[in-house]
Amino acid sequence: MTNYKRRDFLKNGAALAALSGASAAGVLLPATLAQAQSAAGKIRVGLMLPYTGTFAQLGVAIENGFRLALAEHGGKFGGRELEFFKVDDESDPAKATENANKLIQRDKVEVLVGTVHSGVEMGILKVVRESGTLHIIPNAGADAATGGLCAPNVFRTSFTNWQPSYPLGDLLIKRGHKSAVYLTWKYGAGEESLGGFRDGYSKAGGKILKEMFLPFPNVEFQALLTEIAALKPDAVVCFFAGGGAAKFLRDYAAAGLKGKIPLYGSGFLTDGILEAVGDAAEGIETTLHYGDGIDTKRNNAFRLAYAKTFKLQPDVYAVQGYDAGLLLTAGLDAMKGDIANKAGMIKAMENVKIDSPRGPWTMSKAHNPIQDIYLRKVVGKENKVMGVAHKALADPARGCKMA
Repeated sequence: MTNYKRRDFLKNGAALAALSGASAAGVLLPATLAQAQSAAGKIRVGLMLPYTGTFAQLGVAIENGFRLALAEHGGKFGGRELEFFKVDDESDPAKATENANKLIQRDKVEVLVGTVHSGVEMGILKVVRESGTLHIIPNAGADAATGGLCAPNVFRTSFTNWQPSYPLGDLLIKRGHKSAVYLTWKYGAGEESLGGFRDGYSKAGGKILKEMFLPFPNVEFQALLTEIAALKPDAVVCFFAGGGAAKFLRDYAAAGLKGKIPLYGSGFLTDGILEAVGDAAEGIETTLHYGDGIDTKRNNAFRLAYAKTFKLQPDVYAVQGYDAGLLLTAGLDAMKGDIANKAGMIKAMENVKIDSPRGPWTMSKAHNPIQDIYLRKVVGKENKVMGVAHKALADPARGCKMA
């Protein structure tokens, strides 16, 4: 795995900054003038998110959260307004590199915020590691982004796919579930989520009877549900999100499995879709770094502001987008808006303590949140927080060598 050290990034970044500071005539600007220009005008922000398809509502929630953070800071981060450039990534990994290059090369964005789909994120990583563009991940949990492909200019405000699923293993054993079936889409996020559950469950003494997959974004679950009924595990654990999660919950109940075989999942299974599934989700327990019912002044104020602004209830995706805004403004405030000072931006963002609706969290050395993972239970239309499943959980960041 590539060893992308901080000194290499700063060396390359200095060269890129010198080139970008050239005038149309090809003459390098004096350092003082370049610095003055870098702290003036609008900061160009690229939003590379899904606005169509299975994850469309997730992309919208992330953008809403980011814009709410901006509004709460008077429309400016570090004293500077933002100019947005948007690309619908369609949750299509095949288009990821091209879309990221559009924002960086065509639109000249100074920071790229994205995305939801882990496969798409892998394409973004390739581009931003080469360009040195500041990159904030507001959802995609691809373990490699803060693992083997970690880089000084890459930060995450969400989770690794490993994080939310790991505490489920201990939870199931405490519930007396010694055998389980795991079901997910066959793509990066699903497989890495499975890895987190496998680590936690095996450590706690559980046995996975079968690992089941179907292609993303396929939602034809019936054959697998029939097989689950025949296997008769103590519990079923799954990873789905968005429209696919809503259909799975309805199909699970329709197959007669709800109430017979307990269903668990990382919290994306029930986030943002409770209005669409009715009673099919009632009583399901999940683990995640956020829950609707976190009863703190900070979370209550956020939820009220979001609901008033967008006429919608916020979910974990909105929180992650909101925190992406808080992270960016922390760096820009520290640098007085000088986003060209990448070394300063990175240091400020590394040392941040985010006062998030999810609860305060800090940044790991690999640039991933160290955060509480909550146990939640669906009660009516709420992911009710029942307690903390794991306190201050840090991802193992396997393969990250960022010194």
